[in-house]
Amino acid sequence: MTDNQRAITENERHQANLIWDYHRMHHDVRPVDVAIGLGSHDLGVPVFCAELYRAGLFSTLVFTGGPNPTAPERFPRGEAVHFREHALELGVPDTAILVEPRARNTGENITFSRDVLAAAGITPASVLLVSMPYMERRSFATARKVWPEIEVVCASQPLEFDDYLKSIGDEKMVVDMLVGDLQRVIEYPKLGFAIAQDVPEDVHAAYQSLVAVGFDVRLLKA
Repeated sequence: MTDNQRAITENERHQANLIWDYHRMHHDVRPVDVAIGLGSHDLGVPVFCAELYRAGLFSTLVFTGGPNPTAPERFPRGEAVHFREHALELGVPDTAILVEPRARNTGENITFSRDVLAAAGITPASVLLVSMPYMERRSFATARKVWPEIEVVCASQPLEFDDYLKSIGDEKMVVDMLVGDLQRVIEYPKLGFAIAQDVPEDVHAAYQSLVAVGFDVRLLKA
């Protein structure tokens, strides 16, 4: 195991778990007009989208995302294309899926998905954003900024932090991503990309502590 893939300590695990829980919005998942599966390196997104589709929570599903910037080799034809194929394998009908293959960030995920829906004659009043667990809060804050008129519900696979670590297999990468997403939750409102979110003191302290010991790979550069 390289240092880039090292196991995290118990103290780091505790701090990361605080941030993990903060990132999750804990929304009640309910029927909505459409769902958007946000592109990422995590196939748990289309898996959970398929589960929610089978549960009858929506009739239209958009997958959005181009090549993954963190791991482009994982989905060489783009996140949305691979997510669609995985959802088809899990029984979601092709007629229920729209694909948005160009987005490079969360703002584009949501804005371009809205455009794809409009082109299909769909103007939803409510949307379910399905993402990686630690991306829920940032996707919510972004959607409220760029699509303020729509009602937003966020969801992700209902995994505990330790179970998610095992499913990904790279503890340091996951914590780096948690830390990077929290920095974006803090900084993006100042740049006009998202609405502001309150960050509890213990969560902010955990963030600072993890940055100080080297979980900084995903931080925005000054």
